[in-house]
Amino acid sequence: MTTRAASDAFDPPIESRNDLLRPFTKGEKPKAAWRIGTEHEKFVYRREDHRAPAYDEPGGIRDLLMAMTKYGWSPVEEGGNVIALSGPDGTVSLEPAGQLELSGAPLEHLHQTCAEAGRHLNQVKAVGDELGVSFLGLGMWPDKTREELPIMPKGRYAIMLRHMPRVGSLGLDMMLRTCTIQVNLDYSSEADMARKFRVGLALQPLATALFANSPFKEGQPNGFLSYRSHIWSDTDPHRTGMLPFVFEEGFGYERYLDYALDVPMYFVFRDGKYIDAAGLSFRDFLDGRLSALPGEKPRLSDWVDHLSTAFPEVRLKSFLEMRGADGGRWNRICALPALWVGLLYDQTALDAAWDEVKHWTLEERQALRDSVPKLGLSARVPGGGTLQDLGKRVLDIAGAGLNARAYLNGAGDNEGGFLDPLREIVARGKTPAEMLLERYHGDWAGDVSQIYEEQSF
Repeated sequence: MTTRAASDAFDPPIESRNDLLRPFTKGEKPKAAWRIGTEHEKFVYRREDHRAPAYDEPGGIRDLLMAMTKYGWSPVEEGGNVIALSGPDGTVSLEPAGQLELSGAPLEHLHQTCAEAGRHLNQVKAVGDELGVSFLGLGMWPDKTREELPIMPKGRYAIMLRHMPRVGSLGLDMMLRTCTIQVNLDYSSEADMARKFRVGLALQPLATALFANSPFKEGQPNGFLSYRSHIWSDTDPHRTGMLPFVFEEGFGYERYLDYALDVPMYFVFRDGKYIDAAGLSFRDFLDGRLSALPGEKPRLSDWVDHLSTAFPEVRLKSFLEMRGADGGRWNRICALPALWVGLLYDQTALDAAWDEVKHWTLEERQALRDSVPKLGLSARVPGGGTLQDLGKRVLDIAGAGLNARAYLNGAGDNEGGFLDPLREIVARGKTPAEMLLERYHGDWAGDVSQIYEEQSF
């Protein structure tokens, strides 16, 4: 989640609708300038007892962040607490219960992306060895209750933790008990954004199935393959979901802007502090009628902040975020951007992917999204067949798109090999979650704690 500094170098007041459109229009880039930004979260736990460490305990999350400064990371503070790191590989930040996230730098090709992930994981593992902590690659804590988890000292999280129970039953689980992998991608124009948004949104259930990796809750099977995905169905209906309007004729920046204006606010950031504005209207803020800041009107940074508080399956800011995947192992961190870069960064692949989904109705898209958390690759797709069948075709399209990009590493390999973990999942027809369930009912003999040994980085 976005980490704010205490000030902004360029923070003009919003004076017109064009100012509200600026984050979207400034995101337009020629194809040669398209980049890949990968985000991945992991759970931090004490090796001795699998406990989630608190922020300020000895060897806890603060010490973890500070130990990483030896690798050239610079601390970012809020209220006197180090809550993030900045460096050439992007930003290291904290999710609400101490999940550690790398928001990677914008990179040209997937070989760089995977090298970046490798550097980061090697760094945190080395620091973890010093502090007695390790890192778990899953979509949800397999054994922790909400009450067992610490809360990080970030102002926006305190506001969100108070507000979540007012609007859904699972929002606290989303904040405290889940991890994800995401990828951020560019577009060249409004029309290019719209086509990529539609393909990404329609195929997000496929990504959810391929990366489904959260089958346990509090030590037991939870009845889902991606419980993390299920959580989003009852987090906050005003800021989540499949956004039917994206598929309407004429969709573009203006329509997404109106959607974002209707998303209730969480906060306003002023003088290094977060002011609670949960449930209030950004439209009122534009009119100077925000009760949390009477008479004040928003700045551009307030709008950028607000855009980061909508949580649809695909999100538009100055780039497009693909948000449907559970957290997972090392090779899946490289596989998610490979899937979406292969589909969206080559025009022939993008057109072929759109041909796979363009005839789906609103009801069919929603039914697929609703069925995937439980059924994974066996979910039925519109027109017949399963997500496993569709996955084979889509991975072939993505592979062709990556081949067409022709980015080679020193050994002469192109980017297509990063899809191999997904090809294996589709070939066996079992999600990562189903493989974990087989272990639970087999060799683990119902002892979910063994997941720490097998799924840690």
